[in-house]
Amino acid sequence: MIVKEGTHLTYCTNIHPGESWKETFDNLKKYIPKIKEELSSAQPFGIGLRLSNEASLVLQKQEELQMFKSWLEENDCYVFTMNGFPYGGFHGQVVKDKVHDPDWTTKDRKDYTIRLFEILAELLPNQMEGGISTSPLSYRFWFNTQHDLDRAITKSTTHLVQVVTKLIEIRQKSGKVLHLDIEPEPDGILENTAEMLAYFQDWLIPMGTRDLMDSLQMSKQDAESAIREHIRLCYDVCHFALVYEKPAEVFKAMEGAGIKIGKIQISAALKINIPDSGSGRSLIKETLSPFAESTYLHQVIGRDQNGHIESYRDLDQALDLLSETSQNEWRIHFHVPVFLSDYGKVSSTQSDISEVLELVQEKDVSKHLEVETYTWDVLPEGMNIDIQRSIIRELSWVTENMKKK
Repeated sequence: MIVKEGTHLTYCTNIHPGESWKETFDNLKKYIPKIKEELSSAQPFGIGLRLSNEASLVLQKQEELQMFKSWLEENDCYVFTMNGFPYGGFHGQVVKDKVHDPDWTTKDRKDYTIRLFEILAELLPNQMEGGISTSPLSYRFWFNTQHDLDRAITKSTTHLVQVVTKLIEIRQKSGKVLHLDIEPEPDGILENTAEMLAYFQDWLIPMGTRDLMDSLQMSKQDAESAIREHIRLCYDVCHFALVYEKPAEVFKAMEGAGIKIGKIQISAALKINIPDSGSGRSLIKETLSPFAESTYLHQVIGRDQNGHIESYRDLDQALDLLSETSQNEWRIHFHVPVFLSDYGKVSSTQSDISEVLELVQEKDVSKHLEVETYTWDVLPEGMNIDIQRSIIRELSWVTENMKKK
């Protein structure tokens, strides 16, 4: 859906279980036409497509692509963004830190991402830019020393620059501008603004510029320009709220560093104030325990009254230490429906979304907006309502709030 001239809004189809292309396509056929009819009956409906590696290997075949393109045309739909973060299984199994596997140190991750771009280049309408979000290089706790971490960043950067080379080639052949959008998140190698800025300045730009000058005989200026065009930030509202960063400050920092925002993922984290009393903390533990489920990582970032931040790798670890913490607020990496700000004893970071939508209205922050609440099947009882109605309600909430700005 077009919500502002040149700005597209959709939801990420990683909400729907299924790793094969058949399962993915069946879900699209089941849900998209009904959602479009309710929200976008008079205009084309954009899709935020999630393809696993398995699904991408099938859809890359020309006959499958043609069949999908025909379906898109028949249903007045288009694909403009993809989620290339989860490579393998994402529902109905333990995912946790394996969501990063294979990471950007591997050829598998690079090849998968290039395959997605080749598919997107076929699907993307002319005169429209396309993007794919991806992992923040790797999971930081897989590396025990700074030396190991530096080696991982070096390998990852080499592979990212090889993707840039492919995107330059696609642009030369088709005229389509495609970008890879790095998505910082808690415990990723890149998890906040400072780390994203440092990565561009200390690793991606210097390494990438040299590689492109050597391999494509580009000038230094053109090489750096190509990197900044084709590697961008995926700003997940939940993830940046988790580390207590304000949207306006992040956007200003990225603009100042010449880093474009390829996609904004509209998502909300859980938020809760920690009482002083032992009985109050016991009640908080009881309230949060149903969210400590076994599929996804639910990192917790706590902050005390002096602004000191401390993080926990998963919610169960944080709950074990709740009785003794000096923190007075916790933010929890659990994507909750964006249309609610209050869940009784807990609340959400919805106000950050409202601020983002206001900034999007004021400036050309990003052309791609994607609601990403992928946790419907693991939400505690009472919160996991009908998926189709929930998707419609989330997208409606976003469009209605944009109209208010």
